[in-house]
Amino acid sequence: MDMLTIAKFAVLPLAMGSVAVVLVLGLANMARGGSPLRSQKLMQWRVLLQAVALCVALLVIVLMRLG
Repeated sequence: MDMLTIAKFAVLPLAMGSVAVVLVLGLANMARGGSPLRSQKLMQWRVLLQAVALCVALLVIVLMRLG
């Protein structure tokens, strides 16, 4: 398997799924009136994971153009 296939079908969905999981955890914490500190930590993780997912998506686009 080449790097584009791995990035497109494994790494990118994993990165996007991670963002979704952290988002749902944050929403669930907020809905049940959980700790604001935990909500803040989850928001920080979500922003970081979104940045990683964006970088992976850009990598996939570059690899598609090259290959």
